Amino acid sequence: MARIVMKFGGTSMAGIERIRSVAARIKREWEAGNEVAVVVSAMAGETDRLVNFCREASSLYDPREYDVVVSSGEQVTSGLLAIALQAIGVPARSWLGWQLPIRTSDGHGSARIGEIDTTALSASMADRTVAVIPGFQGLAPGERVTTLGRGGSDTSAVAMAAAMKADRCDIYTDVDGVYTTDPRIVPRARKLKRVTYEEMLELASVGAKVLQTRSVGLAMKENVRVQVLSSFVDEDGNSEPGTLIVGEEEIGDMERQLITGIAHDKNEAKITLTNVPDKPGAVASIFSPLADAGINVDMIVQNVAHATGTAPKSTDVTFTVPTADLARSLDVLEKSREAIGFDAALHDPRVAKISVVGVGMRSHAGVASKMFTTLGERGINVQAITTSEIKVSVLIHEDETELAVRVLHTAYGLDAEEPATA
Repeated sequence: MARIVMKFGGTSMAGIERIRSVAARIKREWEAGNEVAVVVSAMAGETDRLVNFCREASSLYDPREYDVVVSSGEQVTSGLLAIALQAIGVPARSWLGWQLPIRTSDGHGSARIGEIDTTALSASMADRTVAVIPGFQGLAPGERVTTLGRGGSDTSAVAMAAAMKADRCDIYTDVDGVYTTDPRIVPRARKLKRVTYEEMLELASVGAKVLQTRSVGLAMKENVRVQVLSSFVDEDGNSEPGTLIVGEEEIGDMERQLITGIAHDKNEAKITLTNVPDKPGAVASIFSPLADAGINVDMIVQNVAHATGTAPKSTDVTFTVPTADLARSLDVLEKSREAIGFDAALHDPRVAKISVVGVGMRSHAGVASKMFTTLGERGINVQAITTSEIKVSVLIHEDETELAVRVLHTAYGLDAEEPATA
């Protein structure tokens, strides 16, 4: 007997028929003798609808009341799934975030989970009752409902698995696993059987949309084994094996796994500040105002300082921000122009980040060289570069994204013999 947390996303819960299909899937695990807790998202599109209601009610809405409204989507699906399970003979009950409770910080709209009381939940599961828990929500100090931010249901599921000391956290979505790259761009992309936490964290952070970055980081911290599976199965419940995300110690022969995948992200905008004074504190004067405004900066490149005549040395600083934050970033920088001392703020929203990820980089040289050579041979210009222990990322023009992904996927030997089916 195993203790399993099963998480179903919005597409899996999009309507009563799909909820019945989810219930049938859960019943098979329950009949196998497993203790089961289920975390659910709102129906596909429902959270957006609720967010728009808040905006229509007031552009300056109270974030505490916003959380009350948007958390209701998961409350609906948790209740409906419990009803569907009961209808097919599976004892089930729903547990809202405040009923367990799931204790969080008071950061409404972006709360962080502190602790989860599983006492009552464990007793219920010991009696063979399936627990259905709405994801994305918790309870702040002062007994106010909070939400965890977009993608928060994945985080809820991993946190529940950690608190319950579950054997595994199965995340069911509309894809059947983690691929070497996007199969829509590269039909020969291969589904990976196992991926390390570090690789998945890097892939998620640079554009892979399978799992939310925060949930992967939590799984790595708490050593929760996560499996990505498709929720769309045949009538007998058969589906292809998914991808297991685990620690390095569970993956044998690490030396052979040089590159795990190629990720891409078009949600990047490039900003270049020209003639920034080359002096101590200059870089801090750029990025401190952006941080204060809650804007995340990604790739950063500082050019070699140069001087003209007797003028003080200056340099150009290039960095990227999320495309949605470009206008706000430029406004923040313009307000800080005098303190920073730059001449101009040039910007380009038509860029994309391409990343090569793999734990094998730790023990193999030449990964970056192959990347740059491959892109150069196809005439793709590299505008910026960042690296980590297991990742190399470059910034290119967005029109060359698909070409870059395809040629790199082939260059690193990731193509499958037969086209993948996503």
